[in-house]
Amino acid sequence: MNKTNELFLEFVEIVRKLRKECPWDREQTHKSIRHNLIEEAYETVEAIDKDDFEELKKELGDLLLHVVMHSVMAEEENKFTIDEVISGIKDKLIYRHPHVFGNVKVNGSKEVKHNWEKLKRSESNRDSVISGIPKSLPALIKAYRVQEKAGSVGFDWTNIDDVWKKVEEEISELKKTLEIGEQSKIEEELGDLLFAIVNYSRFLRINPESALNKAVEKFTHRFQLIEKELKAQGKDIYSSTLEEMDAIWEKIKKEK
Repeated sequence: MNKTNELFLEFVEIVRKLRKECPWDREQTHKSIRHNLIEEAYETVEAIDKDDFEELKKELGDLLLHVVMHSVMAEEENKFTIDEVISGIKDKLIYRHPHVFGNVKVNGSKEVKHNWEKLKRSESNRDSVISGIPKSLPALIKAYRVQEKAGSVGFDWTNIDDVWKKVEEEISELKKTLEIGEQSKIEEELGDLLFAIVNYSRFLRINPESALNKAVEKFTHRFQLIEKELKAQGKDIYSSTLEEMDAIWEKIKKEK
């Protein structure tokens, strides 16, 4: 048995022991720690975005803990075992990569993704190409995945310029709806515009969730610099004017 196998089996036994002897771990259920799993996934993504490999190593360990914890809890309920989890993903990877483990020939990653979705659908009872996307996904990611799946069967734009024209069309429709002032219609048109922008980002090969997160981080950083500058001037941000804050904002932008 190699070192990796030994470490993994030892780790699984530690989790089993915690489930038996630690009051807190023993009380947990799949649902009680589901939010922790989501949090750990986001922390892992944050480490990746920062190129912080030391932190990434730790976060991957936390994710592994959740995989094993859920598997051990399922094992206790006679639902499935960690061995079945590993065997299942192993078989899935082999089945969905016939160009690696079989004799299928492919021309690039686009064809690989097309085959992946086709094989994925054939192994389930889903009646739609775009079924199977978790409802709890953030809307930007969900929109991206829906468009990606639809595109995998050819339901897609062929020219990026046409995609941008669609964005402009949706902006125009939103403006017209704003003139009418019907709130539900405004919400619908705003949703269509966001959906079109997500589609455009897909053609640019940019993940919209990542792009928006970076924009939020940039805004947060600059706004906090405004607070810092106002404090240095002996001013309170709550009593400062928009003109004062905007002047500092423009100064920060020029410096960057």
